[in-house]
Amino acid sequence: MAALRKHTLAPISDAAPFLVRSERASDIVAREALLDATFGVNRQLRTCQRLRDGQAPAEGLALSALSQGLLSRIRSSHRLPRDRDRTSNSIGTAEDSKCACGGCFGNSPEGTCREGVGNFRNATRLVGTVRLWHVSAGGVPALVLGPLAVDPSCRKLGIGRALVQRALAAAKARGHRAVLLLGDAPYYGRFGFSALKTGELRLPGPFESDRLLGLELREGALDGASGMIVPTGMSAPQRKPRFAARPRKLAPRAA
Repeated sequence: MAALRKHTLAPISDAAPFLVRSERASDIVAREALLDATFGVNRQLRTCQRLRDGQAPAEGLALSALSQGLLSRIRSSHRLPRDRDRTSNSIGTAEDSKCACGGCFGNSPEGTCREGVGNFRNATRLVGTVRLWHVSAGGVPALVLGPLAVDPSCRKLGIGRALVQRALAAAKARGHRAVLLLGDAPYYGRFGFSALKTGELRLPGPFESDRLLGLELREGALDGASGMIVPTGMSAPQRKPRFAARPRKLAPRAA
């Protein structure tokens, strides 16, 4: 059986009109809205959702892409806007301006971090998302990539490509051996995914076998993989409401 191709993962250009960083709790509402818009409100019925229900994403492998529209304000003032200046579509948090790479947006004349990722207080809207999840592929430890979604208005900017590249690079750096997904081979083939070693694998629901693709981050990781793909990750923490709901009086409405 032919070995899967190896591909070099290119970094995001500093000139890109978006940033990729680790997902935050403050991204979740915008993320869910983006997924609904991309896959429809019935997306929870998809076969791959069975691998995600009740599970937490793999550590460090949930990423968000955000537009850079408001970073011009940082460039012009060389400081972060105050909390009360945040716009209504901001999904940033009132955290410090320290970037994950050690730089600081507030002190950067370019308003971007040197690695293209980081934390910042006045982010604009979320325009892309991807997560990876722990699974067993017939007894072989692996990750499942998805869902990958990009805002329709930003589909020509390379956001999807950047998210996949960053996710795969992070997975490899963390020592993961293989990644699976259910998707279109012409698109994901550019990252090295193929159906060469997934023919004996199954999903817990209906799927098109030619769309079940795999990528070895370590050579031979998917050799002999066969059987059912099942989730093996940590259970997702239960989110509790911050405040008890107050009963509301409803105004009479015409039928």
